[in-house]
Amino acid sequence: MLSRRHVPESEDHGIDLAPMLDFVLNLLIFFIITTSFVKDPGVSVTREQALTAEHRDSGNLLVAIRENGEIWMDRKQVQVHELRNVLEKMHIERPEDTAVIVADKAAKSGVVADVMDEILRVGIREVSIAAAPEGGR
Repeated sequence: MLSRRHVPESEDHGIDLAPMLDFVLNLLIFFIITTSFVKDPGVSVTREQALTAEHRDSGNLLVAIRENGEIWMDRKQVQVHELRNVLEKMHIERPEDTAVIVADKAAKSGVVADVMDEILRVGIREVSIAAAPEGGR
């Protein structure tokens, strides 16, 4: 009589997770690279309410103007004459950026106009002024 040895054909160890992990890591890298990071100006201001205010997702460069005329950008206070240098550095890195001026409702219009002039001189063509929707802040 011949003896037969029982040899299992293959041992099933479960699901191979390596391809799924590769896929998830590639998605994570893709989203990190393609995400546009919005920089916070570093101060909070009371915006004026507007009936025609509309929400926009664009606006990568935020420039805040406080009621006392202080200008804040990227969590740092800057002077009007320094603003152009800061904006030029950021605009060279990402030329498709847009700017949003977040001015306090008690800020002087002359400071807002000066900031807008500096933004336009850098070459940023899309400039918005932030306003609170009616009934909001």
